[in-house]
Amino acid sequence: MFAPLRHLRIGWRFFGSELKRYREAAGLTQQELGDVVFVSGSYVGQFEQAIRRPQLDIAQRMDTALDTGGLLARMCAELVNGSPYDAYFAPVAELEPQALTICEYAPTYVPGLLQTPEYTRATMAPRAALKTTPDVDVVLATRAERAKLLDTSEDPTLWVILHEVLLRIAVGGPAVMAAQLNHIVQRVSEHRLIVQVLPFSAGAAAAVGGMFQLMTFADAPPVVYCEAAHTGILVDEPSRVGRYQQTYDLLRAAALSPEASLDLIESAARTLTP
Repeated sequence: MFAPLRHLRIGWRFFGSELKRYREAAGLTQQELGDVVFVSGSYVGQFEQAIRRPQLDIAQRMDTALDTGGLLARMCAELVNGSPYDAYFAPVAELEPQALTICEYAPTYVPGLLQTPEYTRATMAPRAALKTTPDVDVVLATRAERAKLLDTSEDPTLWVILHEVLLRIAVGGPAVMAAQLNHIVQRVSEHRLIVQVLPFSAGAAAAVGGMFQLMTFADAPPVVYCEAAHTGILVDEPSRVGRYQQTYDLLRAAALSPEASLDLIESAARTLTP
């Protein structure tokens, strides 16, 4: 396992144990603390078990409620800063291995879990001149670590909807893109995920923009992760998650069948092959 991730998981378990210790010392139940910091009692329990981790502002409110002298916020900030992922994506990387299902809509780029190293390098090339560009080798290592989810027959079940425009842009050139599309075909043949393509012919449905990922869990409410350029947000408010689920269901209904989608991906790969 990628060493920084193992370290972080141990760190979040320690954070949870400290949170529980301070809460019990204050004589508060999980629900009572949750009421004070504006989250549910079950969420407090998930923080304590390191199933989920709080945003920094929640950690700060818990510090105030429990009179910790800012300890929880400092621990939270340190753990986030120690992650190999961008701060906005780190919680997602922690949640993916715990998910029962991951359903993703990808309108512009192949999802990270399915990217080949060459495709990843190509997506980062336009930002090479920027001083804030992340180290390519670190990105490749973290994505390889995440992709191990697909190397077993266990959860999560992965369902991906790719916009057809994604198939038509030769990221990295014809050879790199053809290899990327064939990699997706290979993953599908291993019965580890379901892929559908949202075709241009879907009309208004094909105009839905913005990547998003739905995750469900055995012992926690579902969440949605939405991403734009250089930023992302994790959504757990039930009504908003429900609207994303409805949108995904509509996209799934408008997309080609898995069989027709695979044919289209294979055809796109052939057009790129000399």
